[in-house]
Amino acid sequence: MSFLKRLFGGSAGAEGGAPEVVGEPVAHKGFTIRATPFPQDGQYQTCGIISKEIDGARKEHKFIRADRFPSADLAADQAVRKGKQIIDEQGEALFG
Repeated sequence: MSFLKRLFGGSAGAEGGAPEVVGEPVAHKGFTIRATPFPQDGQYQTCGIISKEIDGARKEHKFIRADRFPSADLAADQAVRKGKQIIDEQGEALFG
């Protein structure tokens, strides 16, 4: 599946459902980061979801980075680092 198809609404998981979370969700400054790397051209693309409950509603921000790694675990580690960086830079403005 192409990168653009995944980015703009192609099926996300192996069966077309939700993206597969690799590792445990990580809490950072009241947000939750879930790493969701996916296979691309023999490697794993860095991808994740940042979420937070605001005014009783769960808000989510999905991100994909160009970084690729030989294993899903390495890509997941990078997704958590990038997620923390995004939170530190943007905070709740991420959802606005």
